[in-house]
Amino acid sequence: MRYPSASHLLTVICFFSLAGCSPQKYSEKFQEGLVYCSESDPLSMNPQLDTSTTTADATAHQIYDRLLEFDTETGRIQPSLASEWSVSEDGLIYRFTLRPDVVFHSTAYFTPTRPFNASDVVFSFNRWRLTEHPFHRVSGGYYPYFESLGLASNIADIRQISSNEVEIALFERDSSFLANIASDFSVILSAEYADYLMSMGTPEELDEFPIGTGPYQYQSYKKDHYIRYNANPSYWRGQPDSNTLIFDITPKSSLRLAKLMTGECDAIAFPARVDHEIIRERDDLVLAEKAGLNIGFWAFNTERPPFDNPDVRKALAYAIDKNTLLEAVYFDSATRARSLLPAASWAYQADADDTGYNPVLARKLLDNAGVPPGFTMNVWAIPVERAYNPNAKKMAELIQNYLAEIEVNVNIVSYDWTTFRRLLREGNHDSVLIGWSADNGDPDNFYRPLLSCDAIPSGTNRARWCEPAYDEILDKALQTEDIEVRKALYLQANQLIFEKLPLVPIAHAYRYQAYRKELNGMIINPFGGVRLGGVTKPRD
Repeated sequence: MRYPSASHLLTVICFFSLAGCSPQKYSEKFQEGLVYCSESDPLSMNPQLDTSTTTADATAHQIYDRLLEFDTETGRIQPSLASEWSVSEDGLIYRFTLRPDVVFHSTAYFTPTRPFNASDVVFSFNRWRLTEHPFHRVSGGYYPYFESLGLASNIADIRQISSNEVEIALFERDSSFLANIASDFSVILSAEYADYLMSMGTPEELDEFPIGTGPYQYQSYKKDHYIRYNANPSYWRGQPDSNTLIFDITPKSSLRLAKLMTGECDAIAFPARVDHEIIRERDDLVLAEKAGLNIGFWAFNTERPPFDNPDVRKALAYAIDKNTLLEAVYFDSATRARSLLPAASWAYQADADDTGYNPVLARKLLDNAGVPPGFTMNVWAIPVERAYNPNAKKMAELIQNYLAEIEVNVNIVSYDWTTFRRLLREGNHDSVLIGWSADNGDPDNFYRPLLSCDAIPSGTNRARWCEPAYDEILDKALQTEDIEVRKALYLQANQLIFEKLPLVPIAHAYRYQAYRKELNGMIINPFGGVRLGGVTKPRD
């Protein structure tokens, strides 16, 4: 068992002394609401524009809905804004029937004059798929999720059949299509609101002052402090139990824990591994756990010498002991990654090839590749906590020590999260410790965003590796519904990744959710952002 350090406990104790140790001491203005302690600010109020967990948490399931969604227990695709759907025999035509009882949020800044209908679906899809669409360039014109999957290029047409029917035509069969449009990022926006903003000359407000159909409607946001939402009284699933929802932005994990313990927060994001025993030992708190659909990895910028040489990448992989990284960074709350896919995936291969710890071989490979002793490289470490890597800085320090043993010097690089993501997308790194949380259970959601050629400009291919043979394998896997055929193709993809090693798979982490015992309906969503619409909290 691992125990928190004295300095860590002191931080929590100091907070208690300031906040008061009684749950009754927290701000009375939040008593009737639900308070969720988040670790950082969202980068947008529209998840079409950003794939970060923080943005998904704050928006995807609070403000918006999608045509389809995932059952969090079974992973099956189920109806949401679409009450039913059908697929043509050739797998190219999808027809969706929409719910008739759905309305968009009515707020201080916009009041809709009509209910949700097919024109909203057409608008929401065309915004990200058509470069000539009037809203495509608004807020930067960057749609990383859709671009990384090449979705826009495979949609031949989307058209409104009637007010409650939409038809989407594909160029090629795509066995992951329904899963992708059930993801956090495939949200439905209000076409009427967009038209209003365009007429007012403020189209960017579509992504700053959001209007959706979800359980909560946006009220206000103070950067680095909080996001406030009001319950949607007309929500088609029924008004949420809490009248207000507050995202309390608290970057330090120790302070999030302290707020949870005093009752200032009802639930917290990313409880630190070092805090798990503290939480488990308290009768008033719950620590829920579920195997995650995620991967933490070390990616090399294959566009930069000498990392464009597979032997150099292999040398660096052999220089590290992944088991030690798991123990020191994840505190054994993760499993060793042999490939991109975790054991929860139906395409998981337990016997996939893996690199072992062999510093002698590592140095030999570097010598053969002409990399001299004393070579210096940088390792970028994400500055935020994520399930797939709860402490990237610590992992970078461990890697720094390992590479020193093979006479490679390491500079550890980090920035604030917004700057980090921008520079990373521009390809300014030698290597980076980062990861991916899947948005659905289809294997393509790991293989394509992380390593396909299309995913380089979108920014999700951190290795900037482009291998046409790899992309061809992925395309073949989407053109069949036969699970065994797809498994065989993903085995080929695994073998190619191991041969070229653009990244080193490190860990598949468990997902944790810490919350106060009196909450009901708090679940871990393995497919993306936190869902708070169904959470209930007793009132005094």
